[in-house]
Order: sequence, then structure tokens, then C-alpha cells
Amino acid sequence: MPPDLLSRFWNRWMVPLGHRLRERPRVQILLLCFVLILAIGVIDYGAGLAISLSPLYAGPIALAAWFLGAETAFALVLFSIAQWLLGEWLAGQTLWLPPLVNATLRTIFYAFYVVALSRLSRLQLSLEALAEKRALLLSQETAERERLEREMLHIAEREQRRIGQDLHDGLCQHLTGTALVSQVLTERLRQAGNDDAEKAQRLVDLVEEAIVLARGMAKGLYPVELRADGLMQALEEFAANTSELFGITCRFVCHSPVLVDASPTAMHLYRIAQEGVCNAIKHGRATEVTILLEEAESELRLVISDNGGGMARASRDKGLGLRIMADRAKMVGGSFQVGPAPSRGTRLICLVPQVAMHV
Repeated sequence: MPPDLLSRFWNRWMVPLGHRLRERPRVQILLLCFVLILAIGVIDYGAGLAISLSPLYAGPIALAAWFLGAETAFALVLFSIAQWLLGEWLAGQTLWLPPLVNATLRTIFYAFYVVALSRLSRLQLSLEALAEKRALLLSQETAERERLEREMLHIAEREQRRIGQDLHDGLCQHLTGTALVSQVLTERLRQAGNDDAEKAQRLVDLVEEAIVLARGMAKGLYPVELRADGLMQALEEFAANTSELFGITCRFVCHSPVLVDASPTAMHLYRIAQEGVCNAIKHGRATEVTILLEEAESELRLVISDNGGGMARASRDKGLGLRIMADRAKMVGGSFQVGPAPSRGTRLICLVPQVAMHV
């Protein structure tokens, strides 16, 4: 039998059979071995002296050595040899020396046979225990790594939210006050006929532009408001800003209202959409991008599709963005997949269970 075929046979049939037998009580396995030895003895006796079936005793003895230990298996060895000798004499054997010599040789052979199988059995059990221990450690390390990744993402989102709030409540308010004071100064210079009034007005314009930039930065750091419809509004505004900023067609499609009460879920979905659109523009050179948000019976679907050609490059680069999007989907109990769009370009699909929308 070829080694690969033997390996498949062992893994397909013998390993599951061994696990099932180990779950059985030892008494049942011992009784099975005892019955097999008796059956072989009866058949051997019926075959007479012309045919010897003594090699068949190796089967139940191996079963006992593997699952019951060397002591029990050796006891069955002695029982099988005694039964074989009895069958020989009952079948008409008149000489006593050849059967005794054969019995002695078989005892020695089965002793080595039993010891080898019992040690192999203990070795397999120790290897299985070691494999289970390492699998448990690996699962614990994986769970810890995923926990750290989630914690890092939570910390990053919290810090972004804090910075965004500081920009909005601190810097923007300060710049607004500066603009008002500068506007008052400009009006006074204008009333006094001072030529520096135009320069002061330019200063006011620059401060107002800085306010717009700061508010945009604050909105980018904390785009989703803490409302059930905050995700829809944030995605709609993001699509409009993307179209204006990059000169492409970016549409947000939402056929019916999708309300997401859980702020972390909404934030992760927004970041997935943001990363997906950026990938479509950067890698795929897309000119049309569609962001679809819809709610099915048991899940929420976020689909980002484009008309670019970025799938090959993204898969070749094994981009970090794809892994981050998949991690974000996993953090809210969802799934993430990327593939070619039906007609052209790339399509990203994120599926989130409804329970994650209201946690």
C-alpha cells in the first residue's frame, strides 16, 4: 500500500476508531478481546492440525496492548497460548515437545510485541496531550492577540474622537474668536480710512479658512455622530466630499433608513467604507464609486463597489488596509470579503449581524 494511501486510511478510519474505543469503558474492551480470542480458538480447533490460525491472535492482543496496557495484554497472551495448546491436544496432537517449544517462542514474540505496542500507545497519548496543550496555548495567544488588536483600535478611535472634539471645541472656537476680533479691527481701520484695512480683511479671510480646515479635520477624526442615523449622514457627507475633492462620482445609496444605535459599530463601518473608497481611488484609479448600505432580515450589508482595476494590485501587495477592514468587521461580529465586481472593478462586502447594531 502506498504511504500516502496508508496515511489517508489511518487518518480517515483508524484515528477516529481509536478515539471512539478510548471513550469506551476498559471492561468493554477487555470483554471484546476475550471474545475474539475465544472465537479464534474455536475456529482454529475446527480447522484441525493441518491449518494453524494462531497468527490471528495478534489482533485482539494488539487491541489490548494499545488500549488496556502491557499487563492486561500479556495476560491475554498467556490465555491465548493456553487455549491454543488445549485446542492442539483436543484436535489429536500426540507430541508434547513441539507445541511447548512453539508456545514458548510465541510467548517471547508476543512479549516484545505487547511491550512495543503499549509504549507506542503511551507515546501517542503523550503526543496528543502535547498537541492539545499547544493548540490550547495557540488559541489563547490568538485570542490575546485579537483582544490587543481590538483594544488598540478602540484606543485609536477614542484618541481620534478626543482630538476631534478638542479641535472643534478648542481650536475652532479660538479661531472663531480671533476672526471676530480681526473683523472688528478691520471695520475700525476701514472707518478710519487706513490703507491697512485690506490687509486686515485678508487676515480675517485666512482665519476663516483655517476654521473651515480645522472643522474638516475634526469631522474626519470623529465623523459619526452619536445618533441612530449618524452613520447614514456621515456616509452621505463622505461621498459628497469625496466627489468634490477627487473629482470623481461617489454615490451613497441607502434605499431605506438604516439605524445603528451602537456607536462602535457605526464607527467601524464608516472606517471600512472610508478605507474601501480610498483603496478604489488610490489602487484602482476608479472614477465611479458606490457605497451601498442596506438592512436585510438578519444582517446589515455595507457594499463598496467601483469601476477601477485595483483588485490585482491590492491582492499582490497584500495591503494592510484590507487586513484592517477585515479586523474591523470581525470586531463587530461580522464578516468581510473582497472580490471582483460583476461587471468591472472591485467590490467589498461587509456583513454585520443585526444584534451588533443595537449593542
